[in-house]
Amino acid sequence: MRTAFVRTLVDLAAQDPRIALLTGDLGFMAIEPFIERFPDRFYNVGVAEQNLVGIATGLAESGYLPFIYSIAPFATLRPYEFIRNGPVLHHLPVRIVGIGGGFEYATAGPTHFALEDIAVMRALPGLAVIAPADYQQAASALAQTWNLPGPIYYRVGKDDKTTVPGLHGKFALGATQRVRDGDDLLFLATGSIASEVVAAADLLADCGIEAAVHVVASIVPSPSAELADLLSHYSLALTVETHTREGGLGSLVAEVIAEHRTGARLVRCGVAPGSNGRLGSTAYMHRVHGLDRDGLVKRVLSARVECGA
Repeated sequence: MRTAFVRTLVDLAAQDPRIALLTGDLGFMAIEPFIERFPDRFYNVGVAEQNLVGIATGLAESGYLPFIYSIAPFATLRPYEFIRNGPVLHHLPVRIVGIGGGFEYATAGPTHFALEDIAVMRALPGLAVIAPADYQQAASALAQTWNLPGPIYYRVGKDDKTTVPGLHGKFALGATQRVRDGDDLLFLATGSIASEVVAAADLLADCGIEAAVHVVASIVPSPSAELADLLSHYSLALTVETHTREGGLGSLVAEVIAEHRTGARLVRCGVAPGSNGRLGSTAYMHRVHGLDRDGLVKRVLSARVECGA
């Protein structure tokens, strides 16, 4: 997604001289198109994420639209207080771009996992949180939201090839995107794991179970009313995310169910606590936590038995 995101950012920067890009000494082999086109609007502040946010806050206060680019845990957790005290409390248009949600930097170890970022960022009032599912949606999401008045967190994946079947780059702020119909159960997915969710739904169809799949890329503002309506039509719903089960999409949907009393049985598919020292590829980590297509099929079959279906 990052290549499509940067390419779209370059196009936008050609139209709006307020756009600037800042990095914490990484992103190379991805952000060069911006650097080459707009060298006077690019700043490498070094490995100093708090300064990164501080400089971006000053630029935003001076009339710029600064984009901060870093690996997701470094973009969110290291400078968290600076994000809250700067762009959030002062309602400034700082754009935080976190690359590699979930296990996309899996072999780098737990310090590089982004498993709590949605939870902490959606807790900040007035901060939009957007987690595209593929590179086409990443480009659409940026094109539609770059000029919002307040701060934004974009959770952007590394994969520039995989697309989610049926998504076709669709995005709308505060809405979900339906990518597959089904009457038996509902999948709600956020981020790049959505492609595995669609694959799981296809496998379930071979078993005679028709699962609907909706992508939730707009976490904040949340599509609460739409989710409440969707959930009222299903007795079983599963949220899928490369994030802890607490605080992310699963918690958002649980809140909707509680507040709207939809009665749907919710199964939150996310990352279990503790890594147990097991490390490997992104696909391996998804498999360990039951987030690959086969693991999701097993979870659905188990949940249906529990529900008496």
